[in-house]
Amino acid sequence: MASCLLWRGIPRCRCSASRLLLTSSRKGVQINPQKIARVTGVFFLVTYITSIPAAFFLYPPVLNDPNYIVGAGADTSVRLGAFLELLLIIANIGTAVVLWPVAKRVNEILALGFVTARVMESVFIAVGILSLLTVVVLRQAGAAGADADSLLAVGQSLVALHDWTFLLGPGFVVGVGNGLILGYLMYRSGLVPRGLAVLGLIAGPLLLARFVGILFGVFEPLSVLGGIMVVPEFIWELALGIWLTVRGFNPSALASLLRDSG
Repeated sequence: MASCLLWRGIPRCRCSASRLLLTSSRKGVQINPQKIARVTGVFFLVTYITSIPAAFFLYPPVLNDPNYIVGAGADTSVRLGAFLELLLIIANIGTAVVLWPVAKRVNEILALGFVTARVMESVFIAVGILSLLTVVVLRQAGAAGADADSLLAVGQSLVALHDWTFLLGPGFVVGVGNGLILGYLMYRSGLVPRGLAVLGLIAGPLLLARFVGILFGVFEPLSVLGGIMVVPEFIWELALGIWLTVRGFNPSALASLLRDSG
């Protein structure tokens, strides 16, 4: 039989663990937490769909050619990469905002920290987008007759800025937010298998160590060691996205979380 619980003075009814509802507003609008899980999972998968083509296929012409700003260019490719990264920003923030109603019941401070980390990561990505689009604009305009050497210096500076935004956003900030904070929230709550959450807790410190190593010149970003240190975070976020999309939250852990937070 359906049972009614009182959550912060608002009646909340459930028929089973798989049909738990959250009352999310003063108007009594109810949300199925499993829908939150699946939308969050889809957003995580969208981050892969948008970031991988931009980084590995669309941006290389401008990133790898030091003479791009005075050459023939591949501006359409760069613009398409920028568009995909704008969608990436939306998906990044979406993973945190959509998850917020559930994550705050585990630890409200850390849940807010995860939202903040996702926003900061997106800010770095946006700066990187602007830097590459500026290269495109300067190449097309010829910088109002500026000499080639000056253009080359400006273009290489903008590409270097993009490289550091990538290291600071998807590198350092992701290690803190998606790795340590989200990994802890998922481990503490049991909403996903704890073995999966442990992967996040391992991936986060590895990304932070990678950033420190690159910052102090211990190894290069594209070195074998630097690449290996990214793998756990890549697997953690992809596995989490697939799990949440296909399976959702652990029903028993979700029921316990909502009961305890009431």
